[in-house]
Amino acid sequence: MRILFVFDSVEAPAAANPRLGRRLAAALAGMGQEVEILELWDGTHAPPTVAGCVTHSLPFADEAAMNRALENGATGGTPIPLRLLRLAARPAAVGAAVRQFVLRAPRRVTATRKMLESLHKSHPYDAVCAVAAPYRAAFALEGAALPGARRLLWQMDPYAANESYRAPGGYDRERALLNALDHTFITAQAAPDYAPGGPLESCAGRVSELGFPSLVPAAREAPDPSLCAFCGTLYPGLRTPDALLRLFPRLDTTLTLVMAGGGWEAFGPQRAEAQAALGDRLQILGPVPHEQAAALERRAGVLISIGNTASNQLPSKLFEMFAAGKPVLHLAAGPRDAALPYLARWPLAFVWRSEADTPALRRWLAENAGRTLPFERAETCFPEFTPGCVARQFLRAAAPDAKGAAE
Repeated sequence: MRILFVFDSVEAPAAANPRLGRRLAAALAGMGQEVEILELWDGTHAPPTVAGCVTHSLPFADEAAMNRALENGATGGTPIPLRLLRLAARPAAVGAAVRQFVLRAPRRVTATRKMLESLHKSHPYDAVCAVAAPYRAAFALEGAALPGARRLLWQMDPYAANESYRAPGGYDRERALLNALDHTFITAQAAPDYAPGGPLESCAGRVSELGFPSLVPAAREAPDPSLCAFCGTLYPGLRTPDALLRLFPRLDTTLTLVMAGGGWEAFGPQRAEAQAALGDRLQILGPVPHEQAAALERRAGVLISIGNTASNQLPSKLFEMFAAGKPVLHLAAGPRDAALPYLARWPLAFVWRSEADTPALRRWLAENAGRTLPFERAETCFPEFTPGCVARQFLRAAAPDAKGAAE
């Protein structure tokens, strides 16, 4: 099959969704498929090449500048008047804002649609797949004229049900999108929306579940049992550092906490309070390249996971932690935390729910910090998240007859 993937890293160059999409693309190419990639990027951080794949690219420095000035519309952070002043100082960003908010025609949608049609006309594809979120590529694919190609959407994050932002048009818009495409891949956590009585019940026959291709062996080194690492992005109301920052001062004083990733703009008071309480035991790095985050996780004796308050969103990062074979300390977001069933399958996991769990956590850390399990143990626990398994499932739905095989 000739397959074109569309990845979008404009808002977040180090985001997990494009990275996981590239991993699937490489797996499919390794299985003999003819795979091409269209990268939508910020014009500054060039996406990596993918072995066995041909890559095309479209830079969107104007939209990236707009998003930085407006802080991606996040709640909290800089007051809106100051964001607008930052926007006004960047003519290209102003143009992007006009196209998006006034004309309702973001360049990332219109230019991507034209590129898709041009690429398909010159060398037709059997399937074109957009990876979301973000959803700009999906909306471009929705309106693109691609005769003969199956149009696919891989929803790593939900649209209308996403609690980290308000999706324009809600479920009505999502139904229209799903009905315009040939097939959509969803996570297991999104399945209730398609069940009888769910808001997307009418689209149930157009979707299938697909895991994250997160489980791959990674380089290892001798861990530092005193180093606890969190690598991820924080979001107000969805994934917050509050519980972790309150917990850590109550743990052994020989432990240090290093946190890498963005989103701290909304958590200034919590950060200041924790720095005062922990001093040198806390390092907050902010956004870092994926390679730097990976190096931090290799050194760590304990990896930290913060649960999402949205029960329909599962961090793909969790399976990379399992692949590393390390102890995982998870701060649960509540009884409906989507990560809990998977943590129950991992022998080196501790789920912290409340202060009542702290004494047991201290004992667990003393016994397990610095331990590792072989990668094969993770493969046994989570076979559905290996790239090969994900690639075979993808091909079965992507094939022209919708029954393709990839054995």
